[in-house]
Amino acid sequence: MSTPTPPEDPRPEMDARDATPDQPEEPDLASLPPALLAQIKRMVQAEYAKDLRAQLGTVPRTINWRALTPEDLEQELLDLNEWVDWLRHEYGLAPQIIPPMWHRHWELIWELSALRQHWLICYDQQAKGNMGVVWHQDFAVARERLRDWVTISGPRLDRDRATRVTAWPGGEAEGWIPPDTAEHPVTDRSEDFVAFLVEAVQARQAEQDAMVQEILDTEWSERP
Repeated sequence: MSTPTPPEDPRPEMDARDATPDQPEEPDLASLPPALLAQIKRMVQAEYAKDLRAQLGTVPRTINWRALTPEDLEQELLDLNEWVDWLRHEYGLAPQIIPPMWHRHWELIWELSALRQHWLICYDQQAKGNMGVVWHQDFAVARERLRDWVTISGPRLDRDRATRVTAWPGGEAEGWIPPDTAEHPVTDRSEDFVAFLVEAVQARQAEQDAMVQEILDTEWSERP
């Protein structure tokens, strides 16, 4: 018995090159116009930088309170206030270390701000495993400095006064007025912080406006 012959395929023979559907050729970057190529590179670099920032986060920087704009000053004070409130609850800190009216004393703002930025760096997701120990070592030293600042400046749990500044004979700017060091009772700390925040932002805005006006006056006076 003979083996049946399979029927012939009625389809015409296909070249191996026709076996796959047509695919667009990969673009040749060298053939692109220079302006378009530069734009593509900028887009790629921007996406890379965005992805890198998302993975690493923003590196905390030391805050120079004298150089902040009014908007940045407001935000940084709000952030610091929130962190200090967490810190005193988390570690049960006494008012001899962080008094309720710490925001009325710039020496405490600078100290606490530096401590917060250090904390942000040590507890960043990219930080080494021993950075928590480093922060607590520095925190112990900072607590002693905070005690000193509180002792010198005089804020208490139930009352507060401005930090005393000793006037130097012939060493003060014209029109300088020493702070009023009369004591005031602490009744509503949160309300006072909001009032301080508004005052500080308004004062910084006035400084910025005066600086801009001085620049404009100088440019106008130098015109031919």
